[in-house]
Amino acid sequence: MPESAKTPVDFWFDPLCPWAWMTSRWMLEVEKVRDVEVRWHVMSLAVLNENRLDELPEAYAENMRPGGKSWGPVRVVIAAQQLHGDEVVGKLYTALGTRFHNEGLGVNRDSIAAALKDVGLPAGLIDYADQDTYDVQLRASHKEGIEKVGQDVGTPVIAVPGADGEQIAFFGPVVTPAPQGEAAAKLWDGTLLVAATPGFYEIKRSRTAGPDFSNL
Repeated sequence: MPESAKTPVDFWFDPLCPWAWMTSRWMLEVEKVRDVEVRWHVMSLAVLNENRLDELPEAYAENMRPGGKSWGPVRVVIAAQQLHGDEVVGKLYTALGTRFHNEGLGVNRDSIAAALKDVGLPAGLIDYADQDTYDVQLRASHKEGIEKVGQDVGTPVIAVPGADGEQIAFFGPVVTPAPQGEAAAKLWDGTLLVAATPGFYEIKRSRTAGPDFSNL
């Protein structure tokens, strides 16, 4: 099937978030079982929370503050996109998330440097982790996603075609472990179903389990 015939799915992520990581792995599985094409975009938990740091638990807020570990990964991804094109975003996200989440190596310069090497990107991109060179572009990418869904959510944000072809955006789905095969397809079909339902906004329940990376 030609690429143009595939259903476009826009996906906004922050590499720091394990729940976004789970959802992203589900979307890659959906690409195998449905005619969809994922288009990857950066959003930033640090940008999202910068005006409400006092409301957050201190350890979490510390990551979000200027110089906190939330800034480095998104800055490197947006720099890679600006300098090497949209096609590197999903690949770099996979390399980063594998180290941060699956392998538990932590959000640090060593993990970022190894991820850059994995996808054949210049090692010098690591320097952008501590620079605001592309923060304007980072904030623009974040704004594009969050304005589709609203300020009272986090990452991931996905945007899919609604009943009239216009994009409908949601936070989530939040799921663990990431569904595979037919289970992934069924969750995708349900996502399209609710997106096509006028006036549908939310389904939610309390989480009783943490992210499970065992099948990734």
